[in-house]
Amino acid sequence: MIVPVLLCGGSGTRLWPLSRKSYPKQFLPLTSKDTLFQSTLGRLSGPGFAAPLVLTNDAFRFIVSEQLSEQGIDPAAILIEPSSRNTAPAILAAALWLERTDPEALMLVAPSDHEIPDSEAFHAAVAAGEAAARAGQIITFGIQPDRPETGYGYLELDHAPGTGVHCAIPLRRFVEKPSLERAEAMLAAGSYLWNAGIFLFSVKSVIAAFRAHAPALLEPVGAAVEKATADLGFIRLDPAAWDGAEDVSVDYAIMEHAPNLSVVPFAGKWSDLGGWDAVWMDSGRDGRGVAVSGHATAIDCDNALLRSEDSRVELVGIGLENIVAVAMPDAVLVADLSRTQDVKQAVTALKEKGAKQATEFPKDHRPWGWFESLVIGDRFQVKRIHVHPGAALSLQSHHHRSEHWIVVEGTAKVTIDDEVRLVSENQSVYIPLGAVHRMENPGKVPMVLIEVQTGSYLGEDDIIRYEDIYSRG
Repeated sequence: MIVPVLLCGGSGTRLWPLSRKSYPKQFLPLTSKDTLFQSTLGRLSGPGFAAPLVLTNDAFRFIVSEQLSEQGIDPAAILIEPSSRNTAPAILAAALWLERTDPEALMLVAPSDHEIPDSEAFHAAVAAGEAAARAGQIITFGIQPDRPETGYGYLELDHAPGTGVHCAIPLRRFVEKPSLERAEAMLAAGSYLWNAGIFLFSVKSVIAAFRAHAPALLEPVGAAVEKATADLGFIRLDPAAWDGAEDVSVDYAIMEHAPNLSVVPFAGKWSDLGGWDAVWMDSGRDGRGVAVSGHATAIDCDNALLRSEDSRVELVGIGLENIVAVAMPDAVLVADLSRTQDVKQAVTALKEKGAKQATEFPKDHRPWGWFESLVIGDRFQVKRIHVHPGAALSLQSHHHRSEHWIVVEGTAKVTIDDEVRLVSENQSVYIPLGAVHRMENPGKVPMVLIEVQTGSYLGEDDIIRYEDIYSRG
């Protein structure tokens, strides 16, 4: 069996303001109703594929489990990385985990934020590399380029691959992101492919490669796996051991040194959706090259992407050309289509001025659901809170604020000190400052309430937790 190993701990900034550090692009529906992570799960499932092994970080663990559940997928394990250490330690941790549970497995390592619409064609490419991978080769997948792209790294092959489904071809070398002139020359040569960052290899082969080319990673990552602890449905790698691992990519640590690398060309559609220009290219465009979302309207525009991610914000573009405009409830991006790779500069500038929009998503996702702030004043705040069926917030109290809850959908089970009561739609309850309280959703449909906070301090850190079913501190 082939074990999909999905890497989904990244926090991209080039798709700001939709993708942010607290809720990055892999968990968003960019070009279809499913999120990129869910689309990847669907693509790497079916006959021949085992349950996926997922690597993420602590902040995303409940998002990962929720989106897995929505797809009806029970993972082999969800490994929690204590801190970001790039792809080499993550892949080694997955290999060492599988060495204990399925040592004969093949690992198909893939980012969780790429778009590959043709799953059958991708499965055929995987099948084309399977025999070589079982024989000890490390397989990487190269995308046949259709333009002189300067935003991707390249793979140089021994010879031009031609057309059709291929067996693995020896890799000559990795090539860094080129200049436009160099990219045009490589496209004309025909023996260069885009580096997709997707790999197929056996557990034994990749561990042997780490032992040969990055032996310093084996001790800290091995200890992190050996001392890992179970926490609810997750496996937490040991933080102290993990912190001793070098922050290094798998390309730099292994792939640029291993002699047993081969490439399977893939001619199907692929995108890493690494910027709004890529989203524009992969979106449904009209005859004038304009792509709009349901809450955007284009009038006399050419080659433009207009998206509004909130039904309360109608975005209208008039006479625009080569423009990307993306509206969120709390931020708006307007950029020339040729400058979308510079969006990360906007994120840096917002961080420097202390704007929370740089990193925080308007909806704050929690294991029990999500909330969003509707109005914020000096001494009050109004939130909308969405609680999943059967979910419960922690038993908690506050030093600085009181709360008033009005249920607008479903039924809430409310605890206030020693009193427990049900609060139905259009009913309300008051939580005095200092009271020990909790809300739960005992029903089978989502529960929504409006929370009005008043007090001298309204920060999220004004919480004393006494009990929490999600084991948060």
